[in-house]
Amino acid sequence: MGSIISKAVKMPQSLPSVGMLKMKGLSVMGSCAYSDIKTGRMYLQEHVLLVVLEGVYIVRHGDEEYPVRKNEMVLLHKGIVIDYEKYGEEDSSHVLDYMMFFLKDELLHEFMKISNFPSSKLEKPIPAAVHSVNERLLSYVASLKPYFEQPEGVQDELIKLKMLELLFDILDADEGLMNQILQLRQQRPTNIVEVVEKNLLNPVSLEDLAYLSGRSLSTFKREFRKIYNEPAFQWIRNRRLEKAKELLTHSGISITDISLATGFENVSHFSKVWKKKYGVSPSAMRNRSAAELVEG
Repeated sequence: MGSIISKAVKMPQSLPSVGMLKMKGLSVMGSCAYSDIKTGRMYLQEHVLLVVLEGVYIVRHGDEEYPVRKNEMVLLHKGIVIDYEKYGEEDSSHVLDYMMFFLKDELLHEFMKISNFPSSKLEKPIPAAVHSVNERLLSYVASLKPYFEQPEGVQDELIKLKMLELLFDILDADEGLMNQILQLRQQRPTNIVEVVEKNLLNPVSLEDLAYLSGRSLSTFKREFRKIYNEPAFQWIRNRRLEKAKELLTHSGISITDISLATGFENVSHFSKVWKKKYGVSPSAMRNRSAAELVEG
């Protein structure tokens, strides 16, 4: 088994330098264009509204797949890992053009304060879906294009106003999508075991897991210890190391790829905690396992 394990890059923290508008503590918007097929994996640290202007951007999460095409958009909630494939189509000269709007909770709270949208809780979760982009939203996106030419000259207050304008345009265009956005603010407590098992090998922090479970960090840690009889950080690190040991001894995957596939941020940290637990480096254990296999 020698396949490459792709790392789930944290977004927007590790957003490639493509064309960005950043505002301190609130939001990031990115716009970029490619002509060739690109694939990858992202861990979303913020809610994302993906708007495709040209080409195709396919998002996969678990068993779900969302192909987003020209003049379409999809809303993705934070705290999930997605795989993507993006490319330009032949009839548009293979151009891919899209924008990603990262919607922080603070922005959504402020919008709800100043809008007349009802804040009553929705009983059933609304599943993610691909929505059409109407002319008003297309005009809004076009109005942002000049800002990407000199992003350093755009003031934070203007970006904030433009992000609020986006939400008002969505409210006017698609109430169903706005209901999805409303649900992002209604994080409900989720089974801790389910959250941990689902995200064990993803590059998530305890803060991320607490958010996904709908709890504060201190409450998450306290309830985790009651369930697992061990501090969360220690238990998660040990489970990741056990999975890494399985991959190292039963596959030909490189040590770097194993570290990325088991939720570690980098190979140096992985090697450090590995040696602390097992007493030898990952490469030494692999060599020892290979020698034992030959002798056997």
